[in-house]
Amino acid sequence: MTERTTHRAGVWTPQGSGRAAFVPHPVPPDPPIRIGGSLQTLLSEADRSLGRLDGATEILPNPDLFVAMYVRQEAVLSSQIEGTQSSLADVLAVEAGQVGAGANDTHEVINYVRAMNAGIDELQRLPLSLRLIRMIQAELMRNVRGEHATPGEFRRSQNWIGPPGSTLDTATFVPPPVPQMMEALDQLEAFLHDRESLPTLVHCAVTHAQFETIHPFLDGNGRVGRLLITFQLVERGTLRKPLLYLSHFFKRHRAEYYDRLMAVRNDGNWEAWVEFFLRGIVEVSRDATTLAREILSLREAHLRAVGTERSPFAIPLLELLFERPIITVRAAEQALGCTYGQANALIGRFEKLGILHETTGHRRNRIYQHSPYLQLFDAATPDIGGSGLRKPID
Repeated sequence: MTERTTHRAGVWTPQGSGRAAFVPHPVPPDPPIRIGGSLQTLLSEADRSLGRLDGATEILPNPDLFVAMYVRQEAVLSSQIEGTQSSLADVLAVEAGQVGAGANDTHEVINYVRAMNAGIDELQRLPLSLRLIRMIQAELMRNVRGEHATPGEFRRSQNWIGPPGSTLDTATFVPPPVPQMMEALDQLEAFLHDRESLPTLVHCAVTHAQFETIHPFLDGNGRVGRLLITFQLVERGTLRKPLLYLSHFFKRHRAEYYDRLMAVRNDGNWEAWVEFFLRGIVEVSRDATTLAREILSLREAHLRAVGTERSPFAIPLLELLFERPIITVRAAEQALGCTYGQANALIGRFEKLGILHETTGHRRNRIYQHSPYLQLFDAATPDIGGSGLRKPID
């Protein structure tokens, strides 16, 4: 195979295997991305949608609780793209200490939540950098599949992308060899600090595509690349809270996602990729804004329902359920600082009101879930499979 360039995106370089590896050119692309016409209109719509999402969180009494649940949902969706089978209910069950709920897939999702939180915390002290990227990948790989694939370190050998069982000879895509990879990473880090060349959302689109093309880790590249989108938006002040996640959009349009990335590598078609990315921003922002408003409506309805309760622990229990939607009587007792009998009686009244549902059918060691709340998240992603929520016991 002879070397051929894509003019804007990079160079295909023959390898000894007969396959060609793709070595990306530095970004921003040259010639520049053409932002005009329909692309400019879409960019303006994406900016407005993000602004509405950012504003919608401010109407919530405790936006951090919404963020925490939304991060968990994103962790489930992003990990499902990589083949995990864990659900939102599984993650919440492990966090609630349910015995037997801790499958390896679930711990991968929990690692994603930790990685997101660690990255947001680190951004308060340091700019987005290769160091932070390595730290996030190490957190993702902690004590799960891939933990032996040099977590927190860029790869020292050639990798490739393809279906299970594929080899370098049969790969769908071969990222750059290690020396060119390191050079491309240095260039990407410089681009992360570039605030002038591109609008923020276009910058995020280019960063994601470039990172996935470089594919610098032996495992976890997809999840890290998706996290980078949110990190950039928070670092640049576009979002005050980490609330924009494209995993649902990428999974729903998985074939187009890969086709658009390959069109960048094969044809230098950055414009089509950016358009696809911005469509995702618009769609996901609208969905998240709707969800925030539905949560507010649900909370107000629940407050009216428990308003006649005489217990001083009724409102605190309701607020607790928006933070910990799977709970036991013992956990409620400890969190509220009340007696076991008080917690048990109050949970029983919440069950009659339809706020809580018992999930085990047992007389002892009963587990309750805030089903109306969890079902809002389930309904937000109806096309990718259920959240794993248990049906109420009759």
